[in-house]
Amino acid sequence: MTTVRAFTCDDLFKFNNINLDPLTETVSYPAQRRCSVPLPGRFPEPISQYGIPFYLQYLAHWPEYFIVAEAPGGELMGYIMGKAEGSVAREEWHGHVTALSVAPEFRRLGLAAKLMEMLEEISERKGGFFVDLFVRVSNQVAVNMYKQLGYSVYRTVIEYYSASNGEPDEDAYDMRKALSRDTEKKSIIPLPHPVRPEDIE
Repeated sequence: MTTVRAFTCDDLFKFNNINLDPLTETVSYPAQRRCSVPLPGRFPEPISQYGIPFYLQYLAHWPEYFIVAEAPGGELMGYIMGKAEGSVAREEWHGHVTALSVAPEFRRLGLAAKLMEMLEEISERKGGFFVDLFVRVSNQVAVNMYKQLGYSVYRTVIEYYSASNGEPDEDAYDMRKALSRDTEKKSIIPLPHPVRPEDIE
């Protein structure tokens, strides 16, 4: 039976089966304040991992947003990591999905949807107006999955993903799902024009 529980420091030594998979993108770029959301999709450039201090920062500041799914044998099946951020006054207080990843052998079991649901429930309890995430424009498998979970494209962020092998930088979709506090769904009204990474608050 799958166990869904809080992520612990010990899990940092057990999740390489998830993070080292070539279909997973847990990368960080200097120009970005936020991070990419991994899930199925093939990317041409090398994969680079978040550093241990990065995970520990999230574990220390937003432990309730760091959740792992564990198989009966003790191996990690997948995890989600996120945070709460934004301005309440401007109705931008929200949950953000920093990383979502499921090991290849445990895909198509509904784990990604379950982990997303749990993060959304946490954001609801914290009074968030919406949940958002970033995904490569080219990663249509992930984009379609998030659409099935109720997310829509709020805006396009130009050259959000930096290429490391001479390829051009790639745009990202900022996808959002309104929560119950946003009764008029104002947070998901699409912007009519793209933005640049430095314009993201």
